[in-house]
Amino acid sequence: MDLATGAMGSLLPKLAELLKEEYMLQTSIKKKVDSLEKEMKSMQAALCKVRDVPRDQLDIQVKLWAGEVRELSFDMEDVVDKFLVRVHDGSELAANSNKLARLIKNMVRLFTKGKARREIATAIKDINKQVQEVANRRGRNAVDNIVCGPTTVTPVDPRLRVLYTEVTELVGIVGKRDQELMKLLSEGDILSKEKLKIVSVVGFGGLGKTTLVKTVYDNIKEDFDCRAFVPVGRNADGKKVLMDILVDLGMCGSNLTLWNERQLINKLRESLQNKRYLIVIDDIWDEKLWATINLAFSKSNTFGSRLITTTRIVSVSKLCCSSSTDSVYQMEPLSDDDSKRLFYKRIFSGESGCPPEFDEVSTNILKKCGGVPLAIITIASLLASDQCIKPEDEWHVLLKSIGHGLTENPSVEEMMRILSFSYYDLPSHLKTCLLYLSMFPEDQEIKKDGLIWMWIAESFVESGNGRISLFEIGETYFNELVNKSMIQPVYDKESVIGTICACRVHDMVLDLICLLSREENFVTIVNGVGAMSSQSNVHRLSLQNVSKEEHEATPLESGRILQVRSIATFEPAIRVMPSFSSFDVLRVLDMTKCHLGPSCHLNLRELGSLFHLRYLGLASTGISKLPEEVGKLQFLQVLDLSNNYDIQELPSTISKLGRLMCLLISHYCKRFPDGLGNMSSMEVLRDINGDTLSIVKELGKMKRLRKLAIRFGNLSLELEEAFVKSLGEMANIQSVSIGCDFKFVDILGEHWVPPRSLREFTTFRDVKFSILPAWIRNNPLHLPQLSNLSIFVEEVQQADLRSLGKLPALCNLALWSLRRSKLLVISADEFHCLTSFTSFSGSPGQVVFQPGALLKIEVIVIDIGLQVTREEVVGSVGYCFDLSMGNLPSLRDVTVRFDRSGVTVGEAKQAEVALGNTLRTHPNRPTFEISIRPSIPEDAPDGDVHIEEE
Repeated sequence: MDLATGAMGSLLPKLAELLKEEYMLQTSIKKKVDSLEKEMKSMQAALCKVRDVPRDQLDIQVKLWAGEVRELSFDMEDVVDKFLVRVHDGSELAANSNKLARLIKNMVRLFTKGKARREIATAIKDINKQVQEVANRRGRNAVDNIVCGPTTVTPVDPRLRVLYTEVTELVGIVGKRDQELMKLLSEGDILSKEKLKIVSVVGFGGLGKTTLVKTVYDNIKEDFDCRAFVPVGRNADGKKVLMDILVDLGMCGSNLTLWNERQLINKLRESLQNKRYLIVIDDIWDEKLWATINLAFSKSNTFGSRLITTTRIVSVSKLCCSSSTDSVYQMEPLSDDDSKRLFYKRIFSGESGCPPEFDEVSTNILKKCGGVPLAIITIASLLASDQCIKPEDEWHVLLKSIGHGLTENPSVEEMMRILSFSYYDLPSHLKTCLLYLSMFPEDQEIKKDGLIWMWIAESFVESGNGRISLFEIGETYFNELVNKSMIQPVYDKESVIGTICACRVHDMVLDLICLLSREENFVTIVNGVGAMSSQSNVHRLSLQNVSKEEHEATPLESGRILQVRSIATFEPAIRVMPSFSSFDVLRVLDMTKCHLGPSCHLNLRELGSLFHLRYLGLASTGISKLPEEVGKLQFLQVLDLSNNYDIQELPSTISKLGRLMCLLISHYCKRFPDGLGNMSSMEVLRDINGDTLSIVKELGKMKRLRKLAIRFGNLSLELEEAFVKSLGEMANIQSVSIGCDFKFVDILGEHWVPPRSLREFTTFRDVKFSILPAWIRNNPLHLPQLSNLSIFVEEVQQADLRSLGKLPALCNLALWSLRRSKLLVISADEFHCLTSFTSFSGSPGQVVFQPGALLKIEVIVIDIGLQVTREEVVGSVGYCFDLSMGNLPSLRDVTVRFDRSGVTVGEAKQAEVALGNTLRTHPNRPTFEISIRPSIPEDAPDGDVHIEEE
């Protein structure tokens, strides 16, 4: 599947498939299919040429012709798919052949019109000589448009984490953050300082309003009794914004969803009474929305509370700041020096500056970017693609292409134009994958794995050479979009800290891809404002913030949605979701977090009619039973039932899903049908309950399994042995996660030998090891790909740290323990790849980082025993209350919890100050959080010593 060529890429192999003898087509029909295949290859080649020309340079007739050919390809693929599904379903071939003959006849008639349209292209001057050549040449060879699959998964560019931090630093530097915005927040006389002060930050998209405000928010939030940071976005609902503020303030409760706006406003006013609060409402677009939200905030007796808003619209900012004590902050672009710093950091990955040969052209390019951080990042990524710098002549080509006038008259249109250059630089498959993100609403956190599976279901991901799975190829696509700054990575802060678990799309990028999706009839969005498509058939449907009343005013025409291939539904739009029987060729159906309980109008049994379905997302929908009809979905690849805790069993028909590659369920589901091992295509299985011996044995039959997450409630010796045996039969396993509902020590024993392909090992809850497992301790080099490790060892010794430090690919380590050696030293010859280190212990000691150690470490989350620090470290290796963190050159984020048992209050405070000073003076200026446990009472004298109770 390709944006430019429609369904051509997937259609052509299917036409070739029809020519096989097994389908018993008549000779005359085979000839027509063969002729059709050749003509479609001809048109595919022509479309590929058109694809390489920016849309604003194409003649309108060529656009219309290309669009008609793409629509035709969808029609044809639907016909072929319906035929193939019926064949695989066991229907009579002869009857299907006759029907196919009639359909092919109709397609040939339609194609004649398409060829006539192609003749138009030959008469168009100055479009593309190669397109003319293709249109005029009848007997040329087919154009091969298949994207070669990578041999390995493309890693995320390590400069990206630095990049986003640099944006934070540059838009919040002294002079903006401290001297301007901070001044606006604090200025006023004594009386006005006790009142609510509102500051509204205004500027067009991409200037870094959110980043600046978030930086200020993080710096001052501890000075307030309560705080909230709430993103809003376009078409926001006032009720939802009020609920989000209450939730951020800690006012959780299911009854919030039942309240109306008046009740929520009253509750918010009550919650904020007699408190000094800091609230940020980010990205307000609607004056009416602000009028509603503003009712929740009292202007007097607020003890110096602060409310910060951001918006792109000047009239909204003025409305926010109606009082004389309020202030509008006009966001300005970056200075020339800061623009250069950001630009050079992304391209040249260092502080050395720009090589002389690029100096002039880079200065001119930056003038075109106008100090807009997003434009700078995007263009820089374009010039430093694939982790190498493009030659100088390509810089000049880009400079000439950008156009003129941005610095004199900056506008959203010019920014879209700048962003479009990076879009058109993407390879075709990445353009398609990027446009698919227009299915998701503004400010949505899009889960990485789910997105990749949707791409696969839509055939956006090209198969590789057989040595790498479709998902891994899709992961490469995702990482390439991150590297090119088209999407913003979201890092895991709970499970495997430091890994990318999701992404967001910047507002400006979302505007761009929505515009392109509308023009190409790629995605239709129904959001209460209006559909994005014209009268053409709908291919992908995103139901967003639309009420039933709004939908009834402009309902979707049943004829236009027959060809829908993807549907993503978001609350409250589930109420306008058409019945499942309305869709003939649906491949992706995602209803995650939509309520599908008894009151929902949808009949889940109708899911069985969606014969083409590949992806079914029912996570967090509140369902208690999966209908047996799901077993009819013979092409289903992904079934997501996670976070549905009322599902106790799966239907017996589930074992018929031989093509299922990913099954996500809750461990509360305790009953599985026989034949689970028949699902031979399974690659991802999570979070399965492992309390049944037959199920554990069946796991060993899943030879393609890459990721397994399993929970045990009652693990007997027989069950454990069966699990170890099954695990040993999984030659392709890459990720293993194990949890127990009771304390269990040394699961897997000393006998399991993990495959060299293992990349991630995680234990949850009460799964503990008395000592570091032998499969790590004895031969860490046997695990060349193990990059993520989260493990609980009862006692961690210095020797354990040395063994872990020899794991050649370890990037993220979470090490939990009951006890640690009093002093753990990490030396320079260990952990060469580690970027994230988490370590908590029931009896914490001291950790010291020697010079040269952990050169790549960015995130540290640890606890430290101050008594051990005083007794063991001071005097032996020097005064180390600062943990020697000044030795860590890549540090970005630090969380430290000091245990003050056995030391005085004064010593605890001294440790906090020492570490704080070290981190404040660190060259990277990392974000940090330091806490002391137990907390120090306000009136505690410095000489008090906390004694831990036995």
